[in-house]
Amino acid sequence: MEKKIKVLEFANQVSRVKMGSKGGVTYDRPEYRILEPVVSNEMATVALGLKMRQKQSAQEVANTVKMPLDYVTEKLFELADAGVCLFANKEGVDKFWYEPWVPGIMEMVCNNKANVDKYPQLAQAFDDYGTLRGPLLAGNFPMGISLMRVLPIESAVESESHRASYEEVSMYLNSSHKFSVSDCSCRTAREALGEGCGHLKENMCIQLDDSAEYYIRSGRAKEITREEAFEIIKRAEENGLMHQIPNTDGIGHTHAICNCCGCSCLAMRNAAMFLNPDAVRSNYVSKVDKDKCVACGECVEVCPVNALRMGQKVCSKDNTTVAPVWKDVPADTEWGQDKWNKDYRYNRQAVMDTGTAPCKTNCPAHIAVQGYIKLASQGKYGEALELIKRENPFPAVCGRVCPRGCESECTRGDIDSPVAIDEIKKFIADQDLHKDSRYIPTKMHDYSDKKIAIVGAGPSGMSCAYYLAIDGYDVTVFEKQPKLGGMLTLGIPSFRLEKNVLEAEIEILSEMGVTFKTGVEVGKDITLNQLRTEGFEAFYLAIGAQAGRMLNIPNEDAVGVISGVDFVRDINLGKDMKLTGTVIVIGGGNVAIDVARSATRVGETKVSMFCLESRETMPALPEEIEEALEENIAINNSYGPRELLVTDGKVSGVIFQKCISVLDENGKFSPKFDENDTITVDSNTVLISVGQSIDWGNLLEGSTVELNPNNTIKVDDITYQSTHPDIFSGGDSQTGPKFAIDAIAAGKQAAISMHRFVHKGQSLTIGRTSRVYKSLDKEDLAIKGFDETPRQRPVVKHAVDRYDFSDGRQTFNEEQIKKETERCLGCGATVVDEFLCVGCGACTTRCRFDAISLVRVNNAEGVRFEDMKPIVVKNMVKRKGKIAIKKVKNIFKGK
Repeated sequence: MEKKIKVLEFANQVSRVKMGSKGGVTYDRPEYRILEPVVSNEMATVALGLKMRQKQSAQEVANTVKMPLDYVTEKLFELADAGVCLFANKEGVDKFWYEPWVPGIMEMVCNNKANVDKYPQLAQAFDDYGTLRGPLLAGNFPMGISLMRVLPIESAVESESHRASYEEVSMYLNSSHKFSVSDCSCRTAREALGEGCGHLKENMCIQLDDSAEYYIRSGRAKEITREEAFEIIKRAEENGLMHQIPNTDGIGHTHAICNCCGCSCLAMRNAAMFLNPDAVRSNYVSKVDKDKCVACGECVEVCPVNALRMGQKVCSKDNTTVAPVWKDVPADTEWGQDKWNKDYRYNRQAVMDTGTAPCKTNCPAHIAVQGYIKLASQGKYGEALELIKRENPFPAVCGRVCPRGCESECTRGDIDSPVAIDEIKKFIADQDLHKDSRYIPTKMHDYSDKKIAIVGAGPSGMSCAYYLAIDGYDVTVFEKQPKLGGMLTLGIPSFRLEKNVLEAEIEILSEMGVTFKTGVEVGKDITLNQLRTEGFEAFYLAIGAQAGRMLNIPNEDAVGVISGVDFVRDINLGKDMKLTGTVIVIGGGNVAIDVARSATRVGETKVSMFCLESRETMPALPEEIEEALEENIAINNSYGPRELLVTDGKVSGVIFQKCISVLDENGKFSPKFDENDTITVDSNTVLISVGQSIDWGNLLEGSTVELNPNNTIKVDDITYQSTHPDIFSGGDSQTGPKFAIDAIAAGKQAAISMHRFVHKGQSLTIGRTSRVYKSLDKEDLAIKGFDETPRQRPVVKHAVDRYDFSDGRQTFNEEQIKKETERCLGCGATVVDEFLCVGCGACTTRCRFDAISLVRVNNAEGVRFEDMKPIVVKNMVKRKGKIAIKKVKNIFKGK
C-alpha cells in the first residue's frame, strides 16, 4: 500500500480530526485505505478545498487551493467518479461537496463496482470502518439521532393513528423530483469479499434530487421515474428487503432510500452484531396477536435481525408463555465485545429455546402445518395450497405417501387422537389436479441467462428444479428412465399413488419453464463435462437409490428370484409381470409391503412375507401393515432366509431360520439366529425387498466427488455442496433410502445454495436461518377448552377384485375438513424480541393471518448531521451516570 501524504491529510479532514493527533487517521486505518487506491495526491490536494455538506463551485475550490480552474475542475470530476465527492447543477453551475464517511464516501466509493472489482481493499475498508466505529454508537447515540434510520414498510402502518409523514416512503418519493437507482453498495462490498448473502442487489437503492443527479451523471446509476421508484420499493418488499434512509438531512428529509437485508447491510450490523438497535430503529415495534398467530414461520424467515422466533401459544402449567427479557441494554450498561453477537450472519435461529409446535418441528420440510390448517378452516383453500408449496411443491403426492411425522407428534394425540393433518393436506392439495385451481408461483427474478442441470427426476431433483424455476433460472432435468418422477413413479404402486396425481404436479413445473429430458443417462449418453461446455454452471445429482439390494445367500441368481424394487418398477413401466402360485416376499419395510400387495394384483397368488423384526418393531408403518393383512397377506415375523432352494434352475423354496435379535448392544444392524430353529417354505417366486442401493454408473467420472463407505455422496450438511464445487446432491443418493418429504426438503435447500453458487462472491452459508427445530414441552402445557370432536376418518373404497391397482382411499369432503381443522389446538405462535426489533415491518408483508402489526412506541425525530454532536455529547454524559448508578445497585444486590 502506497503512502500518500495528501490523501492521509484529506482523510483526517473528513474525520474532522487533527492529523497526527491521538485520534487522528493513520495509514493503516480504513479511512485512508478506502481512498488510497482511487485517489492520487493531486486529487487529494484539490479535495482539501472542498467542504463537508457545503456546495461550492469549481471556481470557489480553485480559489481555496490556489490552482487553475481547468485543472481543479478536472480533478473534481475525477474525485466524483471515484465516489469521494458529489456534484449537482445549481442555477447553471456545477457545485461540489463531500459527505461524511457514512452515509457518504464509503458507500459511494463501493458503488463504483469496477473499482471494487479492481481493488477489493475498498470493500474491506468499508467493512472495517463499520467494525471500528459501530461500537462507539452503542448507548451513546440516542434513539432516532443516528446516521441511518429504518423506514417502516408503509402498508404496515397505514392504520396506525399516530404515524408521521417522515416515516412514510411515499412522502419522500412524492416530495422529490429526480430519481435514480443503483446497485446496493453494502451488498456489492460483501460480494467483493466473498461474503454475499444471495439477496438481490441489482437496481435496489434509490437516490433523490441532487444525489440522483450526481449518481446519474457519474455513471453509477440510471435515471428512473417516480412510478419506477415505487415499483422498486414494491419489488424490494416482495423479496423480503427493508427500507432505510440516511438520517443526516434533518427530520422529513433524505437524499436516498436504501433497500436492505440484515445479513449484508453494514448499517444494520449495528443492530444485529453490536446488539444496538437504537442506531437504526424506527419508532415502531412488532406486536403479535397470539390468538391469530399460527407459527407458520414466514415472518421469522424474513426478519432482518432475527427478532422473531417461533415459540408456543398454549400456556405452560404456571400460566406463562415464553418471551425474551433483556437484563442489560446499551443505554445503561458498558457495552463491550462480551455483549455482541459476532456470528449473527451464521447463527440465525428459527425457534425459541423452549420450542414450538411439534407438527412443524417434526416435518422434515418444516411446512407451516398450523397455517394451512387455519386457512383451510376459513375455506381459503387456494391460500392454504400456496402456503404449503412454500416448502413442498408436491403436496398432493405427499398427501398420499407421507409417513406423517407431524401427526405422530401432534399435541392433540396426547388427549385423544392426533389431527388428521395429512388428510387435510390431501384435500387442499387436490386443487393441483385441476388446471383451473392449481397454484403456479410467480417468478421472483429473471436469471434465465444461467443454466442449471438436475440429474434425476425424483422428488428431490424436481423440488430443486421447482425452487430454481421460481428464481427464474434456465433449469433442465435429465432422467434416464422413460418416465418422470423417479421412485414416486416407478417405486410406488398406483394403489398408493395414482400416477395422474404425480403427473399433474410435474406438469406445473413444465408450465414454470422447466425442461425435461427423459431417456438420457448422464455419464453414459452425455457427461457432466459436456454439459459444462454447453453452459451449465451447477449440477444437482438426485439419482435416488433405485437399485435393489440382494441377500448374498446361496442360489439367489436362480430364475424366479427378483428384486422387489425391479418388480414394482416393471409393473409401473407397463411390463407383463404376471405371477402364479406361492410368492414369498422377504423384508418388513414399507417397500416390502408395496411389493407384497402388488404381487396379489398380478395373478392368482398366495403371498407370504418374512422379516427379521417382530411385529412391534417392523419398520413398516402400522397402517401399511394393516392394509397388507386386510388383503390376506401372511406376515411371518422374526425369520431370516438362510438358503434359497432350486429345482431345475428355478427357485422352489426358502429355508428360514429363527431371528433372536436384529440389533447389537450399540443399536447397529447385526442379526443373530437360532440355527437349530428352521422352517422350509415352498415357493416358485421370491421377491427380495431388504433395502435399496445406489448405482452411480459413470456419472461421477472425471469429478473430485467423494463417496461415503455406504456409497452415498459426501456433501455439506447445510449447503448440500459436494467435494466438487459445482456439484450438489440430496435425496436418497445422499442419505440412503428415506421418505419423499426428506428428499423434497433437501431439494429446496440445495436450490438456495445453487442460486448463491452461480453468482460471484456469494457465501453459501451467510444469512441462512438454522433448520434446527425443537418441540415445546407437551408435558408442561395447560390445555383446556378444546373442541371434543372425534378425528374424522377417510372413506376407503375397497377394490371389487384383487387385481385393481386404483387407490381406494377417498379424500375428505368439506364437512369433514371443517370438523377436523377445528380440532387443531394451535400450539405454536411467533414471539417478538421487542428490544431487537427495528420496526421495519417486513414481517407484516408475510403474515396471511393479520396476526402481526407495527405499533408506534417512540416519537424520536432525526436531526441534521451538523446538529448531532451536542445532542450525542449530552446523551453520553447521561449514560455514564446511568452506568454508575446501575453498578452501585448491583453491588447492593450482591451481583
